[in-house]
Amino acid sequence: MATTSPDSLDRYRASLRGTEPLDPAAERELAALYRAGDSSAGDRLIKASLPFVITVALEYRRWGAPLEDLVQQGNLGLLKAAKKFDPDRDCRLITYAVYWIRAEIRDYVVRGYRLVRIGTTKNERRAVRNYRKSREDDPVALAASSGLTVEAAERLLPMLRARDVSLDLTFDGESPQLDRLASNAPSPEEQNDRAEFEADARDRVQEAISRLPEREALIVRERLLQDEPITLEALGTRLGISKERVRQLEERARRRLRADLAALHDAA
Repeated sequence: MATTSPDSLDRYRASLRGTEPLDPAAERELAALYRAGDSSAGDRLIKASLPFVITVALEYRRWGAPLEDLVQQGNLGLLKAAKKFDPDRDCRLITYAVYWIRAEIRDYVVRGYRLVRIGTTKNERRAVRNYRKSREDDPVALAASSGLTVEAAERLLPMLRARDVSLDLTFDGESPQLDRLASNAPSPEEQNDRAEFEADARDRVQEAISRLPEREALIVRERLLQDEPITLEALGTRLGISKERVRQLEERARRRLRADLAALHDAA
């Protein structure tokens, strides 16, 4: 699965041509078999999702990392997701896996970004070499030995002084530091629960709206469910009533919605 050049990436993409996505039932069946220990089912499950990894990797091209490296990291994320995927949850593998795919790619990009940004010019590369040899900490001297301006040397020195610690290093059998970093991002399980909650909420809102009189339902959709709500005056003109009447109907619809949503919640 590793790729190391544009040609190999092209060959890799060619190898995926004809790969068909799985329907939900087939995906659940393969995932259940994989969780039970059937590695061939896992291979089929993962292969069906590999083209999607390339799509995600393309989002990170602007960072300058080789696309084939991004795809390789994304594939690692897909493998992790497939091992954790629960087919009993109402969620497709790709929906679940995108979190892990992006996490692997972002980590790769972030770890390499500082190294990519240092040494982009001939004089910067010379400054890096001189610093490593002499540990010269004076920006004037570093500038003189490398051809940088003093100002550029002053900007470069803090990055040279910083000690990069690999997040993949392990000590005394501990897990890598990367695995022990706290993350504020929601887990895939939390994301899935949130998606289920939002879908349920949308269904309840739509059900409550369907119980409103036609004119009030229209006002709710145009005033409460749009990113850019129509004005009371414009909606009044459209309905042939005054702006104040639209306001009154909107307020009545709000009260009815609150009552209906509360009743639906209590019945759930």
